[in-house]
Amino acid sequence: MKSKILFSLLLGSALSLSAQQGFKDGVEYYRADQPEEAAIILNNTLNDAATDQSTAYYYLGQIALQGGDKATAKADFDKGVTLNPSNGYNYVGLGALALSDGNASAAAGYFKDAKKNAKKNADILTEIARAYFVADPVKYATEIDKALADAKKAQKNAPSPFILEGDRLAKTNVGDAAGMYEMAAQFDTKLEHPEAYVKYARTYFPVNPQYAIDKLNELLKAQPNSALAQRELAEKYYEDNQLTRAAQQYEKYIQNPNSFKKDKQRLVGLLFFAKRYPESYAMADELLSEDPGNFYMQRLQFYNKKAMGENEAAKAAAEKLFANSKAELNSQDYIQYGELLQDMGQDTLGVEMYEKAVVASPEKTSLLKDLSGAYSTAKMYDKAADTMAKFIAGEGDNANPNDILALARRYQNLAISYMETDSVASRAAADKALTTIEQVITRVPNNPLVLNTKSDILRVANQGEVNEDVMAADMATLAVLDTDPSNLEKRKSIYRAIYSRLGNYYLTHQDMENAKLYFQKFYEVDPSEELKQFIEGLQENK
Repeated sequence: MKSKILFSLLLGSALSLSAQQGFKDGVEYYRADQPEEAAIILNNTLNDAATDQSTAYYYLGQIALQGGDKATAKADFDKGVTLNPSNGYNYVGLGALALSDGNASAAAGYFKDAKKNAKKNADILTEIARAYFVADPVKYATEIDKALADAKKAQKNAPSPFILEGDRLAKTNVGDAAGMYEMAAQFDTKLEHPEAYVKYARTYFPVNPQYAIDKLNELLKAQPNSALAQRELAEKYYEDNQLTRAAQQYEKYIQNPNSFKKDKQRLVGLLFFAKRYPESYAMADELLSEDPGNFYMQRLQFYNKKAMGENEAAKAAAEKLFANSKAELNSQDYIQYGELLQDMGQDTLGVEMYEKAVVASPEKTSLLKDLSGAYSTAKMYDKAADTMAKFIAGEGDNANPNDILALARRYQNLAISYMETDSVASRAAADKALTTIEQVITRVPNNPLVLNTKSDILRVANQGEVNEDVMAADMATLAVLDTDPSNLEKRKSIYRAIYSRLGNYYLTHQDMENAKLYFQKFYEVDPSEELKQFIEGLQENK
């Protein structure tokens, strides 16, 4: 989910398309409730030989009407009528326009004209029902029912009436709506209404994403060259967070001559999240050659170079992005740049980026953790502790034990930083660390890492010396570790540290028996010839 939120960035609007099958594609996009895409395709293919201009003007007029541009809508419908007076679609459009003005009587007249040559055309009759539906589904419920009945009578099992029935139910009964769309798909033996599959997928996706994806795969199998089917399937993979499959499907889709350039930009991002960094970078570079100011592509170039470990190139890409006056920078941009700068040893500049991230998205309280980590890396231990404490306070009772543990270590680092210059400040920080670690122990009493951290803090509080409190913490840690034999390997470093510490403690207190005991345990965990000789020396001096 996090990767999705990061990927949801501004896309470009330019489109690349081919005239081949453009009119058909434009109609399909319109019927699938994607008017922007439909308008671009229809306008660009208006003069193609394969285009039914009269019908194209109907869809362009409907798009204009939906956008509130009634003047353009009327002009388009009138052009359609002029081009083909027997085409019922544009009379439907003029009727829809009349309904938008509240003139139901005039609308009825236009619908009558539409029917004159459409007695057996279920699609046109359904469009009359849809005009009433768009105008007011409650007020014109009777008219909608009548028009749908006419459509079903004109062509038995025609898909379009069932699609509209699905639209009527979509907001109130998802299951029944999906059933209508599925029925329409079954009746669409000639695949003239792929929107039935698309609308089924959209409607059912929140209920069962896989069913929705399966339906689109069914459509794509029947129409392997359908731009709409390819694009919708890629989108559903993306929405289901199947980013690798989404990338693969988008790769296929962008080969379609009627694909959109903005979707190529989507692919750049998906390739990045699929960790296909060189490919993502190359495609971003290609798009930037056409649009040098595209900050989204600049962002992806930066992210890709950073992910590939090419820090200098990543820094150069970041500088271009941040210098772009039109760039809509977000908190992740600052975080990524801050991390890069710190990786390159520029801690102060890195911290500034993390601070800007918090300012950019103050509602994202988790950014305080990132900022605390940046402060810690820059050895600004006081700010690191204060910022982490602020985050924990904001979490209240929901604070994660791991975050509280991190705060304890922040205080521990602060105490260490004061050890040689200010013993009072060091002890105060150590006391805060001890209070904090006890909060963690209360929640997770049998975690060896937590118990070992307490031992570390106690040693800092005792100016680096081992006392009885440290010994007690070490013994408590060992007691937990010994409950699981696998810890001898998994937690070897903790065993080594404790055994060494206990051995040296007893050695300094002239307790040779216990000193030998713990050094022997140290040897059993991590044998070495040097340690063996040391233990033998202890035996000789016993």
